[in-house]
Amino acid sequence: MRDEQRRSITVEDMQPAAFRGLLHFIHKDSLPPMYELSDDEDEEMLRHLHVAADRYAMERMKLMCESKLCEVLYAETVATTLALADQHHCSQLKDACIEFMNSSDTMVDVVVASKGYEQLKRECPTIIADIWEKAAKIRKV
Repeated sequence: MRDEQRRSITVEDMQPAAFRGLLHFIHKDSLPPMYELSDDEDEEMLRHLHVAADRYAMERMKLMCESKLCEVLYAETVATTLALADQHHCSQLKDACIEFMNSSDTMVDVVVASKGYEQLKRECPTIIADIWEKAAKIRKV
């Protein structure tokens, strides 16, 4: 990775904070502390760390991020997290997002009004069928 002509290496497609988090995990085997972040920033950082872990095949970090993301779902951003779960083949996170979205009629209204839901419909249309199928199963129980 070292280039004798250059003093720095550019890492494409990753925010500096996410790269620092990746390095933190490599050195300390734990996710970086996020106590300074708001709930929205915490969730966003976890999504970025998850993508980085997936890109560099760091399965333990990926699972830790997935587990944390399952704990911090919000109606306004759950569709974005669901798209991430689908794109990175995270069945536990995908199921948690769909269950969260179907938890109440009010929740569904907020989710459908979010920007992430519009993006989800465009980029991952098959997930909409998964949402309906899970909703039907939940209502039968």
